[in-house]
Amino acid sequence: MATPTRSIANEIQLQVREKRPFTIFTVLKNRWFLYAVSITAFFLVWDTVAYRRVFGGGLARPQEVITQLGKMMVDPIAGKSLLGHVWASTQRILIGFSLASIVAVPLGLMMALNRYVNAFVRPVFDLLKPMPPIAWISIAILWFGIGEESKVFIIVVGTFVPCLLNSFNGVRLIEPQLYDVVRMLGGNRRDEIIQVCFPAAFPAIFAGLQISLSIAWTCVLAAELVSSRSGLGFIIIQGMTLSRPAQIIGGMLVIAVVAWGMSLLVSGLEKYLCPWKREVMNQ
Repeated sequence: MATPTRSIANEIQLQVREKRPFTIFTVLKNRWFLYAVSITAFFLVWDTVAYRRVFGGGLARPQEVITQLGKMMVDPIAGKSLLGHVWASTQRILIGFSLASIVAVPLGLMMALNRYVNAFVRPVFDLLKPMPPIAWISIAILWFGIGEESKVFIIVVGTFVPCLLNSFNGVRLIEPQLYDVVRMLGGNRRDEIIQVCFPAAFPAIFAGLQISLSIAWTCVLAAELVSSRSGLGFIIIQGMTLSRPAQIIGGMLVIAVVAWGMSLLVSGLEKYLCPWKREVMNQ
């Protein structure tokens, strides 16, 4: 039976629920069941490899990692608990990511909409675009020292390129027929930008933000590994120095969880601002 769930403009999206007989095959094909099997298999393989010491003493068992995480929650490392180090890295991510997106997204849109801005910015951007963000670490330390400014600078450099590219391509790949419809209805250039350009480019912009967020964690980790007394990168490098594989893997898992949570927040914001975006899922 089909029941209306929500409407967008004059279009009604229907959610179809079909009753199927409960069998073992429907359970095996259920995606939540497959998720549980995948995660369980991952931890079983991990525990088996660690127990058999395939990598010697370089791989801790899952229960050892959990114990180490609990210990770091109570016992401070360099004056900070685990949550303190998580917040230190997250704060750097938020500052650098925000600065990059605030500048890169409007600049990418302007480059796509104005050929003069594109001609002025594009040569310098194409020159700096292939340079890896980690290559800027040394010069960032020379410019800003080993404080917070150098780490934020690395994050800005790393997240700037995907934000700008996706904003630029999001506008350039819009179907020209959409602009023709606005003109046929008596719209002007302003109507084309507001009613067609921005709504059509939003999904690509948010895709760039998702990519930039992943790169931001890579950049902050690299910066903290080189010079830092706080952050998840510092926890990992301390674990390597003290030969504590449980601490290293624990830091990696915390990064994965926090980055995943931030990615969900961006996805939620995208769904709120872009309700017209289509998502196709095969059940």
